[in-house]
Amino acid sequence: MSQPSIRKNFIFRALYELLILLAPLITTPYVARVLGSEGAGIASYTGSIMAFFTMFAALGTPQYGLREIARNRDNPQKASQLFWEIELMTVCTSLVCLAGWIVLCIFWAEYRLYFIVLTPALFSTMFDVTWFFTAYEKVGYTVAKNAFFRILNIVLLLTLVKSTKDLALSIFLSSFTGMLGSLSLWTVLPKMLVPVDRRTFRFRHHFHETLVYFIPTIAVSVSAVLDKFLLGLLIHDFSLSGYYEHARKIMGLVDTVVFGAMLSVTEARVSYLFALGKTEEIKRYIRRATDYSFLIGMGCLFGIAGVAHVFVPVFWGPGWEPVETLIYLLCPNTMIICISYILGALYYNPSGNRAQSARYVIIDAAINTVLNLLLIPRLYAYGAVIATIVAEGITTIIYVQNCRGYLGWRTIWEAFWKRLPAGAAMCALVMAIGYIPMGSNILKLIIQIALGAAFYVAVLTLTKDSAMREMLVIARNFTKKTIRMLKG
Repeated sequence: MSQPSIRKNFIFRALYELLILLAPLITTPYVARVLGSEGAGIASYTGSIMAFFTMFAALGTPQYGLREIARNRDNPQKASQLFWEIELMTVCTSLVCLAGWIVLCIFWAEYRLYFIVLTPALFSTMFDVTWFFTAYEKVGYTVAKNAFFRILNIVLLLTLVKSTKDLALSIFLSSFTGMLGSLSLWTVLPKMLVPVDRRTFRFRHHFHETLVYFIPTIAVSVSAVLDKFLLGLLIHDFSLSGYYEHARKIMGLVDTVVFGAMLSVTEARVSYLFALGKTEEIKRYIRRATDYSFLIGMGCLFGIAGVAHVFVPVFWGPGWEPVETLIYLLCPNTMIICISYILGALYYNPSGNRAQSARYVIIDAAINTVLNLLLIPRLYAYGAVIATIVAEGITTIIYVQNCRGYLGWRTIWEAFWKRLPAGAAMCALVMAIGYIPMGSNILKLIIQIALGAAFYVAVLTLTKDSAMREMLVIARNFTKKTIRMLKG
């Protein structure tokens, strides 16, 4: 059976990630000016509470379901039965969480309106079957439909949200279009499923296994959401929470660019290879993922640090200056978590060692929680950043030390050191351009980005960086194919 093209899936996914990157670049400046830092803080705070509910609703089904379907995708009968067993279990857990959410809406009057408009996010989790398509490496389906509803959200947001009174509407639009995106994938499912006997369904085994996946999921979510929740709870300053939320959002986009597209299209393939016992091929995938992530990551991080001084006032407007410092502090975290994400997606999860990684993620969450409680009351958002970096650093070390040689420190060092001089030099160049007087800061930002990217690519090309040369070949071939297609 022929396997889907990793390269084609990567291009599809990269284009979607580009949309994910561009969407906030379009909407965030508008929303920041219309809703203000306090509105952004309220959205972040209430969203962090919903995140806990959606996390319990999903349990660990996205990761577990992907692995199980990928391992059995050559057996349509088995794959279809697995799909219905896992999805029906998700529906049940989501309904339980929905009941708890209704209770929260009734008794927490202060944020009741915002909680109500967030409700579609639970239905989005209930019917999200992206993991099924990803397991079959059918990236085109998920990309096309999710891209449509993401664009719809942008259009509605820019059209309907006009003042601070529209905060609830902006929250609703995001949660509602997300739900529509999840439901839209069900129109394609009949083509991929075969009839199964409902009397053969078994749920107990899946529930036990998803709990194994859920433990690290909840720990990761606690780490990701707790800092925002504690900033709102301990500091009672939603403006501060808004600064932190937007800095994390920008760095989250960088994370998506660095390793999001790559891991989303390779995890299913590696799960399939683990089922076949092809160890050396798996190691090759992990080494390549690390090399490419550091290539893109060093450019993105030094680039965002170089333009931050100009980017923040252009992007958010006056009054958002604290975000600049937070971006500087958060930059190293992307390369730290990059390693643990690669190992989690390409070793611990597909190899069936999720329970082992769960212990490490729990350590991460525990360290993060303790440091947040200690540092946020004293250092506010800066304390949350420090807690995140320290916890992630310790977890990454543990991940590498216990991955049985699938990724070694030498590979990581080689991927790091040869991009460091190019990235540092590019950052210095971009920062210097930022202090040159120009009539327009927008023009200055465009020049910084263009020259910085060109410089980074040129330096690595001249130093014969193999990953850079391969990426340029892929880009050139893709451009030629696109031009031929447009010419007809």
